[in-house]
Amino acid sequence: MPTYPQEPDRAAPDPAEPVPEGAGPPPRGDLPQPGPSRHGAANGEPGPDAAGPASAEDEYTTAIQELEDRWRRALADLDNLRKRHARELERERAVERARTAAAFLPVLDNLELALTHAGADPGAIVEGILAVRDQAVNVLELLGYPRHAETGVAFDPARHEVVGIVQDPDATPGTVVEVLRPGYGDGERQLRPAAVTVAKRE
Repeated sequence: MPTYPQEPDRAAPDPAEPVPEGAGPPPRGDLPQPGPSRHGAANGEPGPDAAGPASAEDEYTTAIQELEDRWRRALADLDNLRKRHARELERERAVERARTAAAFLPVLDNLELALTHAGADPGAIVEGILAVRDQAVNVLELLGYPRHAETGVAFDPARHEVVGIVQDPDATPGTVVEVLRPGYGDGERQLRPAAVTVAKRE
């Protein structure tokens, strides 16, 4: 059988052939080659790292704008609430003033009625004035301001205002001898204290 000379394998390098300086090993077909992405290079689009910082800055700017808008809306709501509260408070004050004034209208009516009978019996006029006074005192008590004009009670700096010290052998020292001006109300709802004279202490 005739034999033919075998051709050398061109894929395998000849170990005796010198390798040029600076040349690396031949690339392998099963390994990815380094370099720019074929998809990005083909489409001309930047990679994900190129848009990262700009996108984060846009997100921060948007978040700050949203917070500023919420802050402005909160300020507007607070201002509207303050104005509404002021209107409601003024309305309640007006209602309370009207209620107090209406409570004194019958007192004024009785005073005018007493003045129309000024030429009648003086005793009847005095009785009418006393009745009007009692009616006014009752109105103040209904509004929460009872009258205080008691004598013989112990002096109370929260309810009494001393305008004089007197020596009265019949009075207990430190007690109210005379009420010169009645007081109205108690505690925090006190309109004024009673002006009194107090028995001198021994």
